[in-house]
Amino acid sequence: MVAPAAWAARLGRDQHRDVHPDGSATGPYEACQVIGLVLTLPAPVRGAASRHHTAGAVPGTTAGLTAASHDRSDDAGGLSAVGAGTVTAGSLAVTAAVSAVITPAARPGRPTGARRPTAPPSSAPRGAR
Repeated sequence: MVAPAAWAARLGRDQHRDVHPDGSATGPYEACQVIGLVLTLPAPVRGAASRHHTAGAVPGTTAGLTAASHDRSDDAGGLSAVGAGTVTAGSLAVTAAVSAVITPAARPGRPTGARRPTAPPSSAPRGAR
């Protein structure tokens, strides 16, 4: 649910292409919009992965983002499928990487870096068993 909302907030409202004086067209998105989306999505993935919901975080985010970004309205050349494949591959790779880093770090009982003793200290005097 978060991925389509993030896409709508960052990219969904900008659907027009910019036509330049030479007749060429660019868009509909600016680089800052896409970068903003890429920087927004790891936060909910991190939240889900830290609660050990990796199975829903990775495919859920990927499917939601792919569905939200897939637009066939002006697809005369068949590039819509290429774009959807690119979004799917990119979001799957990034969400899997974020989850792979976060999930082990959130595991309860993980050592904090301090050395753990291998055996508890004995109160018996040396040599007495």
